Amino acid sequence: MLSKIRPRIWYIWVALCCMSLLGFALYNQYVNYLDPCPLCVFQRLAFFWMGAFALLASGHNPGQIGQRIYAWLIVIGAIFGAFIAGRHTWLQHLPAGDVPECGPGLNYMLENFPLMEVLSTVLHGSGSCAEVKWSFMGLSMPMWTFVWYTGLGLVTLWVVYRPAKL
Repeated sequence: MLSKIRPRIWYIWVALCCMSLLGFALYNQYVNYLDPCPLCVFQRLAFFWMGAFALLASGHNPGQIGQRIYAWLIVIGAIFGAFIAGRHTWLQHLPAGDVPECGPGLNYMLENFPLMEVLSTVLHGSGSCAEVKWSFMGLSMPMWTFVWYTGLGLVTLWVVYRPAKL
């Protein structure tokens, strides 16, 4: 079935998935009152990046070279997101004594610190990032985002680089 998917249809699917995942995150934030930690915000940015380029690709409907460029732009977002989600998952599995202390909020850091210091602080993690506030089928939200980044990234490459039919 996947072998019949054209890149344009796949890009629409990726954009819809990313929009749905962002919508789910906003639903949890504003309806279930699960405030996102800084790593969650960065994961949202990765989904936004992927969705935006997928939407551009579906509207542009480029040739083979353009499809590959868009695919790699999506995969860059997926790699960034998977890295952040992996780091977030690692923080959630640290023993209680090894969890970093909570730091200032992301808005405060962005207003008062240089960007590289903000990135370093966020990637170091904080106590709020180590707390598991939601899970489904035994996986926390960062674990699920890791699954989505990996799946969307790998299938995007497969759709664009699969061998031509004989």
